[in-house]
Amino acid sequence: MMTRLGRLLLATFLATSAGGAATPASAQDAPFPVEITVDASRDEGPVRQVWRFFGADEPNYATMKDGRTTLATLGQLAPDQVYFRAHNLLTTGDGTPALKWGSTNVYTEDAQGRPVYDWTIVDRIFDTYRARGVKPYVELGFMPEALSTHPQPYQHDFRPGSGNLRTGWAYPPTSYAKWEELIFQWVRHCIARYGRAEVASWYFETWNEANLPQYYWGGTAEEFFLLHDAAVRGVRRALPDARVGGPDIAGAGDDFMTRFLDHVKRAGTPTDFLSFHAKGQPSFVPGPAGGHVRMGIDKHLKAADHEFALIGADPVFKSRPIVIGESDPEGCAACQGPANAYRNGTMYSSYTAAIFPRLQALAARRQLNLEGVLSWAFEYEDQPYFAGFRQLTSAGIDLPVMNVFKMFAMMKGRVVTSRSDHQLTVERMMADGVRATPDVGSVASADGKRLAILVWHYHDDDLPGPDADVHLQVGGLPAAFRRGATVVQYRVDHDHSNSYTAWLAMGSPIAPDDQQRAALLKAATLAGGAPQQTVQVAKNRAELRFRLPRQGVSLLVLTPG
Repeated sequence: MMTRLGRLLLATFLATSAGGAATPASAQDAPFPVEITVDASRDEGPVRQVWRFFGADEPNYATMKDGRTTLATLGQLAPDQVYFRAHNLLTTGDGTPALKWGSTNVYTEDAQGRPVYDWTIVDRIFDTYRARGVKPYVELGFMPEALSTHPQPYQHDFRPGSGNLRTGWAYPPTSYAKWEELIFQWVRHCIARYGRAEVASWYFETWNEANLPQYYWGGTAEEFFLLHDAAVRGVRRALPDARVGGPDIAGAGDDFMTRFLDHVKRAGTPTDFLSFHAKGQPSFVPGPAGGHVRMGIDKHLKAADHEFALIGADPVFKSRPIVIGESDPEGCAACQGPANAYRNGTMYSSYTAAIFPRLQALAARRQLNLEGVLSWAFEYEDQPYFAGFRQLTSAGIDLPVMNVFKMFAMMKGRVVTSRSDHQLTVERMMADGVRATPDVGSVASADGKRLAILVWHYHDDDLPGPDADVHLQVGGLPAAFRRGATVVQYRVDHDHSNSYTAWLAMGSPIAPDDQQRAALLKAATLAGGAPQQTVQVAKNRAELRFRLPRQGVSLLVLTPG
């Protein structure tokens, strides 16, 4: 059996040997020109902050030291507008977390088979959310041991790369009436604790990926529909105006979404929103220099568009809000390995900047209402620094991807027109990924007298490449800018807002001392890539030039000078 030190050394190797923090291009690589034009006078509608959703398998991490810190960071991005989804909120156990596991012990039965409810642990979890400005996206699952039709073995023995995931927690209930009553009692308790208006602002959905019977559901599709209907009845009995939906299935290219929509129409089950998951598929490409990660952004987009197409084909549900309940570069946050070595560095952050606008474009193309895109990434408590999990923070230190969400949070108000001559179309990305020329794209927003322009430089292959020499032309500036514009540029790249490269530069210490940890925390902050500058404005137009390295993301904020 591998020791803890052995696992640590292996994780460090995986995190550092296969990329994840792209090195700058060599001096011989000449930058290539990119033309970006922004018209601040052309309004394309309100900014939809679809990024405000996050989640994790392990609910109990939320109440632990780094979990509390990470939640606080998320809550500060958009107070009382950020949502968090967690598995295992109804799972039996004493609250001790493990990989892909957690528990709250909300439901047991006495000797006569009568329900015994205990909200202590789940209250602590939701209290932690709310104290930090985060709201629950409530997943109604998994099955308490006393209700499971196959209770033993109950807790799974998952380990990265091995183990059986589907055990007693994953099966249908012995009594759908008791299941419905459990949900009713829980929602009624939440109303008493948090208030009716607060609970009405949450999302409620049933289970997770019930179309993957080898993992999360031990019953048939019809049994899942019964489970879902009973859960919705329980929620709505307690709170008639609760926001309910589903089915939060995996985007597996099947027809489960259509079957679900047909069922809820026949059954008359209230459905306020629809939800599904979409994932990419990175791979490890061997090579003479040790190999590299190649992302699968095309798989991510195709999975989303498949579900969009099924929803769009149903006239009853086409206008319903949609939440992509898990949207990630791959499917297992708790798994490690060479193909997942993108996570610590700028591969993950640049991918995130590039994928969100494309998901919105796919929904808009089908005239759908995309309300949220949930990143299944949080943190892993008491694990080695930069151990290679898919997460937002490591040992309480923000990773580069977290800083992209900080950039997203600064884009408010109205979307304005932005065009880049190196931005790939979503059709091309679905067909070919980003394997030839890089994707240098942009989106822009105007909020009163403040203009924010996000620019990214993404490529599927985690290899060095030339910088983008960006020529940014901004037109249609309002009269307030007639004396000039003050520009602040925020950067996430190899040298900015990057705790991982700072850790590598330290020699990858297993246990950073106080001084090193302070340096890592400083390196993790969202930093400006250039000093604040003032640019001239003539005829409502301004021009800027800057270099953006491969895997870099830049946010330029313009205010009247």
